[in-house]
Amino acid sequence: LMVWLRRCTHYLFIVVVAVNSTLLTINAGDYIFYTDWAWTSLVVFSISQTLMLVVGATYYLTFTGVPGTATYYALIMTVYTWVAKGAWFALGYPYDFIVTPVWLPSAMLLDLAYWATKKNKHSLILFGGVLCGMSLPLFNMVNLITVADPLETAFKYPRPTLPPYMTPIEPQVGKFYNSPVALGAGAGAVLACTFAALGCKLDTWTYRWMAA
Repeated sequence: LMVWLRRCTHYLFIVVVAVNSTLLTINAGDYIFYTDWAWTSLVVFSISQTLMLVVGATYYLTFTGVPGTATYYALIMTVYTWVAKGAWFALGYPYDFIVTPVWLPSAMLLDLAYWATKKNKHSLILFGGVLCGMSLPLFNMVNLITVADPLETAFKYPRPTLPPYMTPIEPQVGKFYNSPVALGAGAGAVLACTFAALGCKLDTWTYRWMAA
């Protein structure tokens, strides 16, 4: 019974975290209609992607204890996003499929940190968190570069109506103009460590719940 319960809990957590990660990152590569705030969006989206990736990947990695499962988790996020955005693409929404796999190399760094330190969770939190947080904004810049020209796409796919919260008041230039990658990497490196710790804690809580 406990083996069955453990497996069900494990897969439930993976599905819930992966789905929520994907939902949060579904617009992460969509700078097309955020032209005026492109740099600010890059920073915010980079951080959101980093945190969602690191918490789920760390949980999966520490639960299985097998280096490589963090990358597998990133692959789950990638496939989920392909499916979701593929549906949008079928409806005529512009999307470049090349942008999604940018999570994979950052997840590989988590696996590398875990494997190189002989499955030390504290090293995973510190080293893995910093590496993942610093690397993803860089890969996300590739994300931005590969997206089709924003103005051209905006004219090709006009949005005649916008929901109230997206209606622009006045065009602005992103305030994070100095170095969005450096800003995202700095914030991501700090925050990813805390979320890596949360991923480890989720693992502990899962075991405790199953043992109760």
